[in-house]
Amino acid sequence: MKVGIEIGTTERGEGFKLDLEELLSTRLLVQGNSGSGKSHLLRRLLEQSAEHVQQCIIDPEGDFVTLAERYGHVVVDAERSPAELAKIATRIRQHRASVVLDLEGLDAEEQMRCAAHFLNGLFDADRAAWYPMLIAVDEAQLFAPAIAGEVSDEARKLSLGAMTNLMCRGRKRGLAGIIATQRLAKLAKNVAAEASNFLMGRTFLDIDMARAADLLGLERRQAEAFRDLNPGQFVALGPALSRRPVPVRIGDVETAGRSGRPSLMPLPEVTRDALEGLIFQGGDEVPPAPQLRPRPVRTAELIEKVETARPPEPSDLEPEADPRTREEKEAAIEAIYAEVLADAETAFRPIALIYQDFLFHCRVRKLAGMAHDLPVFRRRLALGRAGIDPLAGDEAWQQVLAVSEGLPEEMQGVYLMLARAAREGAPCPSDQVLANAYGSHSKSRGRWLLTFMTERGHITCDTDFRGNRSVCIAGVGWRTAVTGADGVEKPARRAFVSRRAAE
Repeated sequence: MKVGIEIGTTERGEGFKLDLEELLSTRLLVQGNSGSGKSHLLRRLLEQSAEHVQQCIIDPEGDFVTLAERYGHVVVDAERSPAELAKIATRIRQHRASVVLDLEGLDAEEQMRCAAHFLNGLFDADRAAWYPMLIAVDEAQLFAPAIAGEVSDEARKLSLGAMTNLMCRGRKRGLAGIIATQRLAKLAKNVAAEASNFLMGRTFLDIDMARAADLLGLERRQAEAFRDLNPGQFVALGPALSRRPVPVRIGDVETAGRSGRPSLMPLPEVTRDALEGLIFQGGDEVPPAPQLRPRPVRTAELIEKVETARPPEPSDLEPEADPRTREEKEAAIEAIYAEVLADAETAFRPIALIYQDFLFHCRVRKLAGMAHDLPVFRRRLALGRAGIDPLAGDEAWQQVLAVSEGLPEEMQGVYLMLARAAREGAPCPSDQVLANAYGSHSKSRGRWLLTFMTERGHITCDTDFRGNRSVCIAGVGWRTAVTGADGVEKPARRAFVSRRAAE
């Protein structure tokens, strides 16, 4: 199921939506000169998607900390050791908390080191915590520079490696990068090249306009149109946006950054002599009190805050009563299971990501209160893959289901698939089918599964000299039809009779 979030309007005044689920797989690059509205665009995208997906913002200027109060993001200050950042990043992925990494106050080299350690902590999280997560990096040219600058080579390599991992290898770990930069020429090419979606804003330099036109598939003579874009106007292209370049006006936002666009103010009405006195002689005015930075939050306090973080509930909205009966809700849950199982790639994805998709569909259909927990979901998924009714009351089936619980979780669906085929007297599934049900493309994995279950007494596998086999389920005596390793049922052999014997 696709979720579209509206980020703005087209030239005709129609709402323009971004496919959030597609964005998780294809990543996004935002480019525009200073003042073109990049931060405004990021804020609009983050606000609209906050309730649908976990978020992390790498914030070098401290502009996005205002999301915390409205949307429940946890602010992580950067004054921590690499070990502390790694620990916090692990907890963030485990508890699916949305966060803002505030790098304000650090010099460029320290910002690069801090962001690198934090991103590596998110990237190296345990497989069970690979939930979908948007990672927005503002001013990405600071963390993935195209050329060496004034920072040390060690800091540059560390930061560039983390950004490359995010954009090149992050998809399999559920990490979707959204990078914003002032100039494409300043951004490392191997980082920018991994994005499939583009939002190009106002730019003036010829080299940047030509590169933006190349990315959008425009002709060189059309590149000058980027000079005419107004602040907040971008050209969109990509599988999550549009198949053709479309100018988009970004919509309004609900929160504001701590630094906005500069505006003119009237000058003080003071004579020149008075100004000279104030400048060269000073006065008896009391100097302003120094601006004290907030007390740094201890790591233990921050981890506790991450573990208990929840988006604030709007108090002014009354939840609508759900007119559906419990039977209708259960039918909707079953429909979600059917959608998940209908996807051919489900067998090859980590269980954590499949479960995240299941919860997402439940929230979209307002069934979050009836969503099953992870152990129940794994069981139902195994039964669904085997095509077995979870409410089957047959005593033999209950015995088979009880035996399956003693197998590893990823192997239970394979065992139940064999049991179903044996119960119906159907051909034994082929090596390829068994391997796919296990989450592998290798036929040898299917043969290994039969050997594993045979050695532990769950099944008996009889194979003749021609490679034909049948599988018997221990305890209930069900047996599959005789097939080859390719799953094709073998016809009965015809006896050979010579012509002379026939005569």
